[in-house]
Amino acid sequence: MWPYPRILSHRGGGTLAPENTVAGLRRAMDHGFRAVEFDVMLARDGVPVVMHDPYLGRTVSGAGHVFDYDAAELAGMDAGSSFGADYRGEPVPLFVEFAQYCKAHGIWMNIEIKPARGFDVETGETVARLARAMFADELAAGALARAPLLSSFSLAALTAAQRVAPDLPRACLMSELPPGWEPLARSVGAIAIHTNHKHLTPELAQAVRDAGFGLFCYTVNEPQRAMQLLAWGVEAFCTDRIDLIGPDFGS
Repeated sequence: MWPYPRILSHRGGGTLAPENTVAGLRRAMDHGFRAVEFDVMLARDGVPVVMHDPYLGRTVSGAGHVFDYDAAELAGMDAGSSFGADYRGEPVPLFVEFAQYCKAHGIWMNIEIKPARGFDVETGETVARLARAMFADELAAGALARAPLLSSFSLAALTAAQRVAPDLPRACLMSELPPGWEPLARSVGAIAIHTNHKHLTPELAQAVRDAGFGLFCYTVNEPQRAMQLLAWGVEAFCTDRIDLIGPDFGS
């Protein structure tokens, strides 16, 4: 059900480096990771950038919203100083460059489509189109396990991604599994359910697996909890604590 790596570094370097940066990817690789979860949204000019928040100030120095700036302006901003002086000047990555870096270094990608309010369709279409072009050879060869997995909380974004890149795998993000979660996931052609581990139960885990979906959890930072989830049948998860939970954890 889940053909991908089992343990992913969350937003790159987890707690050890600025999130959603190339510096974070390098730190994850230093710890043996070759799989990453990260977030993508659109800048004002429609160019996708790797960021989690729709606003500046928490991880990226500045004020206002991401869509107040063009991608080139965001790429010139400091995404490292908020984490620590050693990372001062670390830039906001453009999605294409970030994904190309991952591909060149053999890092498998779970790309979370994280649209700003009202930009669900545009974000889903843009990210899916670019990812599909980047992995056209793998998709043509049927090597889906090497292609990235697109996930989102936004059904509209996933529907848009399905429309422009139907052969690119998708996953449905749900903090809690609501009534009717299965038809919702099937409506966007999802192959996996991604959910907050805090709301998962053994019964729900079994139901997801019985329905034929892969089961992924976010964000698991305690080794004891990670072992429990794996025992429940969770197939993969991301972690901030790449120093405590390595890529071969539980093997």
